[in-house]
Amino acid sequence: MKIILYGGAFNPVHVEHKAIARAAADSLKADKLIVIPTAVSPHKSGQMHISDGDRLAMLKSAFADMPCAEVSDFELESGGVSYSYITCNHFRKLYPDAETYFLMGADMLASFDKWKNPQKILSCVKLVAVAREDEKKFLSFKERAEKLFSTEVATVNYVGKDVSSSRIRTLAALGEDISAYVLPSTCQYIQERQLYALKNLWEAKNLEKPSRWAHSVRVAAMCAANASRAGWTEEQAITAGALHDVAKNLEAGSPLLSGFVPPEGVPSPVMHQFSGEYVARTYFKIEDESILNAIKYHCSGRAAMTDCEMLLYLCDMLEEAHNFDGIELLRREFYKDIKYGMFAALLHQVKYLKSTGSEIYNLTEQAYLYLKEKLT
Repeated sequence: MKIILYGGAFNPVHVEHKAIARAAADSLKADKLIVIPTAVSPHKSGQMHISDGDRLAMLKSAFADMPCAEVSDFELESGGVSYSYITCNHFRKLYPDAETYFLMGADMLASFDKWKNPQKILSCVKLVAVAREDEKKFLSFKERAEKLFSTEVATVNYVGKDVSSSRIRTLAALGEDISAYVLPSTCQYIQERQLYALKNLWEAKNLEKPSRWAHSVRVAAMCAANASRAGWTEEQAITAGALHDVAKNLEAGSPLLSGFVPPEGVPSPVMHQFSGEYVARTYFKIEDESILNAIKYHCSGRAAMTDCEMLLYLCDMLEEAHNFDGIELLRREFYKDIKYGMFAALLHQVKYLKSTGSEIYNLTEQAYLYLKEKLT
């Protein structure tokens, strides 16, 4: 008997989860595929959560048409942090004569040596991994794991699409369409129950032009994907991204700006960061100062920025639809380190403004000089 164990948060289950599982089951000719949602993942924190019952229900519906698949609530019933070595040991005892594999993606394989008791996992199961988006990187991760643990990692011949549960949660939070990323049954379940919805933010869509709102959604998704790097929760990151340009398309006489006093000496392209912070505070009732300050300085920056402020600034500048000379270099710097990424972005901005003869706002200059002194 050949069994595949497939664990994960599945928050929510998406089309690539299903495709990976099917590819692995076909590749190994598995008799049984056991899908195991985690109770609390040791590798993920700050994510938007839904109930265990909701995750379980969506998984059962998603895998209902795979005869070899079953969904196990072992980790949910066990509670607490879900460690794979405990789960693998449980199923090893349950199926002592089976040839058992533990299925993972390239990102999990890359960090396998940092898992709790990886040798105990390997005493219970064999590893099988899927390349997903980048086959070259995957092969390097595979070779490293095999060398470190003197084991063989089975390979599934499948390279999937780039689908992120974080992006799905962001879109659902903002009331956007998720049908491209999840199965129809999952989409219906999420929409009917309004899972992940941050309905207090939905009005922002009506305050922005469609193209501006699409940008805000992309910024929110990028912020959410990198939230933990700045010490934000996913919900904080989505809120900041969704509201950062909320005043961009408002007329000066808008009732939402009643009482707003524009600061003096602010270039017109920058003013909406201040009016946006005002609208977020007064109309959307945001009280989190880390969010409000990130909105307030997302165009200009300032000296001694927090990681949260830098995150929003960089996601606004580097989101996936933007394209300008040097952007790929700036993205690489961002993904290596937020502070160095911010310094590179400010240097790029200062050079650009000088080359066009445009005014360099004093806050931007102060932000640049502050990081230059700190990092060079």
